[in-house]
Amino acid sequence: MANTYILAFDHGTSGMKSAIVDTKGRVIDFEFADTPIHFLPGGGAEQDPQDWWEALLLTAKKLVQRRKVPPEEIAAIGISSTFSSTVAVDREGRHLMNSLTWMDSRGAPYIRQCFSGFPNVKGINLLKALKWVRKTAGAPSLSGKDDIGHVLLIKHEYPEIYEKTYMFLPSKDYLNLRLTGIFAASFDSMHLFWLTNIRDINNMFYDDSLIEDAGIDKAKLPPMKLSTDILGTVSASVADEIGISRDVKVVMGSPDHQSACIGSGAVRDYEGHLYIGTSSWIECLVPFKKTDIFHSIASFPTAIPGRYQCINEQDLAGGCLSFLMDNVLFYENNHIPTIAPDEAYEALNRAARQIPPGSDKLIFTPWLNGERTPVDDTSLKGGFHNMSKTHTRDHMIRAVMEGVAYNTRWMLSFTEKYIGRRLSPINIIGGGAKSDLWCQIFADVLQRDIRQVNGPVHANARGAAFIALVGLGMIGFDDIPVLTSYENTYTPNPLNVPIYEALYKSFLRIYKANKAIYRHLN
Repeated sequence: MANTYILAFDHGTSGMKSAIVDTKGRVIDFEFADTPIHFLPGGGAEQDPQDWWEALLLTAKKLVQRRKVPPEEIAAIGISSTFSSTVAVDREGRHLMNSLTWMDSRGAPYIRQCFSGFPNVKGINLLKALKWVRKTAGAPSLSGKDDIGHVLLIKHEYPEIYEKTYMFLPSKDYLNLRLTGIFAASFDSMHLFWLTNIRDINNMFYDDSLIEDAGIDKAKLPPMKLSTDILGTVSASVADEIGISRDVKVVMGSPDHQSACIGSGAVRDYEGHLYIGTSSWIECLVPFKKTDIFHSIASFPTAIPGRYQCINEQDLAGGCLSFLMDNVLFYENNHIPTIAPDEAYEALNRAARQIPPGSDKLIFTPWLNGERTPVDDTSLKGGFHNMSKTHTRDHMIRAVMEGVAYNTRWMLSFTEKYIGRRLSPINIIGGGAKSDLWCQIFADVLQRDIRQVNGPVHANARGAAFIALVGLGMIGFDDIPVLTSYENTYTPNPLNVPIYEALYKSFLRIYKANKAIYRHLN
């Protein structure tokens, strides 16, 4: 009997990871191609969707040509992609401009305008917010980084693009369109448009009243399906170019948060996972719809039909290390030397290991792109605090890793209040989870057991594959914990805990003491 494999795509900010995954969730082979991001004045952060598509084709063709598995045994395609990256397309499915990514905050003025009026708290009209929260379990972020902020930016500042737009698609659904020619989105990928009523998780729909309040044309929103629904078969031209059967099914798939949840193995209520990639988040499934509007925590639809999840996300995590590498450590005479990413990160780990826990009281704040949770404030900026001439490059590296962990603990504190219980153990995934040192730092700072999922960098692709396998009827979501294995478990080191406890309190004081200055400067 022939085996069955999934061609899974993990589309992240830094690039496209493609993998062939078997029915047990094992990654047989993978390939990566990077995709550039373009930062613009005023908070712009764009990517060219054509770069995504070319990276998808390139990596898929390389995998198929290596023939680690017979191409005819690839049964389906599943995609995980960045949440809240928005693409405007015309009737032929052609993108009309660059995608506005989850880091693009230029729509903030239009979100604030939407929520203006009395009574107002922290820039939010309470009556409007309560209406939104009742229906969606949340409200658009004042940072403007959600899809709805992107759509409003295009409407007001690119009116000719808005008029030509046939549909606004999340990045995952744009890629699905290129694969099949079918316009559609999943309930979970559309959530950050904040226009869907999710009060009944088994009967979600576009809410006409919210669409009217936002001033958006409903006809420009795609039809919605479940993440496990089969969208269709891959188009003949794409199948032939990749080298797979024309019968391969394309399953709807999910954004990166939801796919990561599935790939982490934490698919039961109150089982938490921590993702460390360019960004970072704490997430778990919950059996209720609830909102903490002051810390941007809410119950979202998941890839699992009929289930909610809660999430608390910080803008940059591993992205802070990348910034340090590209702009400080490996920057010489206006030229960045060529260095393989794995070699670079291993060099960072070796350097950080030489420094004692706490980095001799050097504290890094990771708000290089502002922050969205647990405070929604685009004016915040990163920096090193308490730096002296005795601190070295190696101190800076470890301080960045610790600063991300302090911010994660800040998120975790509000997440645990939200769910009313302690999250432990926490499954850790993403590129940052490959570092044993960083895993131990998280255990020490969070004071929680940290379980390093096997192959943590492939968690999103594995999640996309599991969703596709459920869509094909080959497994159920209840099977996933048994299919998840761990490389290691890290427990808090009692010698390090008091050091980090003191520095975490100082980290919070730095925010409180400087937030007004950041607001004045930025």
